[in-house]
Amino acid sequence: MSFNNIRGNDKVKSILKKSLDNKTILHSYMFIGEEGIGKKMFANEFAKMVLCENFDGEECDKCKSCIEFSSGNNPDFSYIEPDGKIIKIEQIRQMQAKVIEKPINSSKKIYIIDNADLMTKEAQNCLLKTLEEPPEYIVIILIVSNENKVLTTIKSRCMKIYFEKLADSEIKKYLIEDCKIENINNNILRMCDGSIGKCLGIKDKIEDYIEIEKIFSNFNKSILNVLNASEILYKNKDNINDYLNYINVILYEYAKQNLNNNIKYINSMKIVENTKQRLLSNSNYDMCVDYLLFNIWEEINEKNSRG
Repeated sequence: MSFNNIRGNDKVKSILKKSLDNKTILHSYMFIGEEGIGKKMFANEFAKMVLCENFDGEECDKCKSCIEFSSGNNPDFSYIEPDGKIIKIEQIRQMQAKVIEKPINSSKKIYIIDNADLMTKEAQNCLLKTLEEPPEYIVIILIVSNENKVLTTIKSRCMKIYFEKLADSEIKKYLIEDCKIENINNNILRMCDGSIGKCLGIKDKIEDYIEIEKIFSNFNKSILNVLNASEILYKNKDNINDYLNYINVILYEYAKQNLNNNIKYINSMKIVENTKQRLLSNSNYDMCVDYLLFNIWEEINEKNSRG
């Protein structure tokens, strides 16, 4: 794989490619952006190219370093991720014990710390020691979704690279070409929210989302029609949060299309959020779905929308 095979973020590609071509690789980078927009893919590809023994515009895929990288056995590459919900100081200490060992195949050693914003404060302070005086061969890439959780002293020692969401046209192209999905509407694109990661979570639920669209085509009919069309909600408890988020996407679109009478859709979105809270408090599942459907139906069909 090369950067050309990764969708979007052409500015990031240009920055990283320039540093590779000019051999101006820095000791520490911070890749910043929402989850699922390709930061990890970029970090891995960048690492492979830095470690390639015959790099000439892109990795050769033939040298020992490239072969071992592709098989997940490159001794000059390490990947650190949360142990549970956090990255612990012990993990950083283990990394530091290895940092002092010189690279085996390449001229560099690379450490990727995924979800680096989940490092404990102790772990961050421990990492700071390495960032302040890194060996000349070390490259550390921090992958971050919320940079506000990262100490200022850490951020000041990293080159910050910001990743942007993909355009709807890129997402649509990915769904059609890579996921082989044709029936893509604007609500599906909004649900993806510019994220390949969200696309991957959505692609297996496309038919479910179509069923949810059908529920809302019945909301101007009797409540019995709505209930009969809502089996997808009652029988898929494990996916209910995704479905509720999709319902809010639908309601938001209705609100935009009906600016002179959108309060009922705004109120319906509040009902969705209340349903989420009821589910979190372990309320009876079927009763939560009943609450959702009955209250949205009443809101949409009320002659005089509440203010």
